[in-house]
Amino acid sequence: MLPRARRTVRPSSLYTLRLADDEDEEPPPPWAAPIGIANSIKGLLEAMRGERFERKVTVLGSTGSIGTQTLDIVRERPGNFSVVGLAATGRNLDLLVEQTREFRPQVVALRDASRVDAFRDALQRANVPEPAHIGGGDAAVVECARHTDAQVVVTGLVGCAGLLPTVAAIEAGKDIALANKETLIAGGPVIVPLVHKHHVWMTPADSEHSAIFQCLQGAPDDALRRITLTASGGAFRDWDVSRLSQVTAADALQHPNWNMGPKITCDSATLMNKGLEVIEAHYLFGADYDDIEVVVHPQSIVHSAVELQDTSVLAQLGWPDMRLPLLYAMSWPHRLRMESMRSLNWVEVGSLTFRAPDRRKYPCLDLAYAAGRRGGTMPAVLNAANEVAVEMFLKESLPFLGIPRVIELVMSRHDTSGWTTEPSLDDIVSADKWARTMASEVAASQHIQA
Repeated sequence: MLPRARRTVRPSSLYTLRLADDEDEEPPPPWAAPIGIANSIKGLLEAMRGERFERKVTVLGSTGSIGTQTLDIVRERPGNFSVVGLAATGRNLDLLVEQTREFRPQVVALRDASRVDAFRDALQRANVPEPAHIGGGDAAVVECARHTDAQVVVTGLVGCAGLLPTVAAIEAGKDIALANKETLIAGGPVIVPLVHKHHVWMTPADSEHSAIFQCLQGAPDDALRRITLTASGGAFRDWDVSRLSQVTAADALQHPNWNMGPKITCDSATLMNKGLEVIEAHYLFGADYDDIEVVVHPQSIVHSAVELQDTSVLAQLGWPDMRLPLLYAMSWPHRLRMESMRSLNWVEVGSLTFRAPDRRKYPCLDLAYAAGRRGGTMPAVLNAANEVAVEMFLKESLPFLGIPRVIELVMSRHDTSGWTTEPSLDDIVSADKWARTMASEVAASQHIQA
């Protein structure tokens, strides 16, 4: 068994308002927002005066699932949100052109720099005025994330690609609506103190951590006892383990409840998404890994729950709709009405069921717990190896059961050489790069083929 890393985050409430900025004080966790200065508290109180507030938003990953749903919110609440910047991969230029037409951003960044000229041509053909700034490559995405006029940055980029732009946004004093879980999983040892240093707000924008965030509003700092993360079980929750050797990418992408992108849908099928969320919950809420449990909840109505010290359990419920946690992350502490979102109907919901995950079916869950307990650079290695393995599976060059095998082998090699206890940002980036190369080599050398 891998040794447990020392805990780097202490439990605290989500809404803690800190008046002192003591350099000797242990940094609070990133959800303790606003952090550190009286001006932040004044800003919070000002923002709470009714619904008439405005926030200027930059969306990283605008053409993906998170990005399009974020822009749905902006479209429905134009009095509260406006768009400053859009960043996308560049694969879906038609959609990016339409987003530019509708939301008129000041800056657009394409991760694939080779697509910039094609984007300019597409804008011209569609008779859409060019934004003031168009850039290409990872550096352009970073610049988009820290644009002067943005107040909130929604991090919807897939995978570890969101790490450096998120760091840049924090350093520029932007509040973060965190939809890219990999950023905190890989970069938690760096992100947590950075949020404290720059006095920004970081609010979770995925359904599970938003649920926990909501349940802990009003709870004292030391109230949290346990966290329960709910999982749909993914595409194979009702399959026998013996069938998993034959599954295809098309099978894995048939999620029963949620509308998500291919990578996270595949992660749901392996339950790696829940394992990553366990690590994220540790960093966000300061809970020990022994105090974070996962249960399979096929209906996806209870999005997560907390148990308090007196054994009271609070849960957040709603239809499976990513716009709800996104809206709350962007508008906290407000509660904004959206006519397009359905109210929960208890009679229609009917029965709610829960069961323990089958560890034989979901080995990725145990790998994530092991990486989290090991700490340091190991979560970054877990995440990078998973990204490579999932991409290979989706391209049909790796079998489904090869995903956890590749991850396990890469983790075991990192454990004996290269593991760093208290990593810097450079250490994390290096570990990520190493793990991606090693995952490809492992898949080839072990003859793990589709």
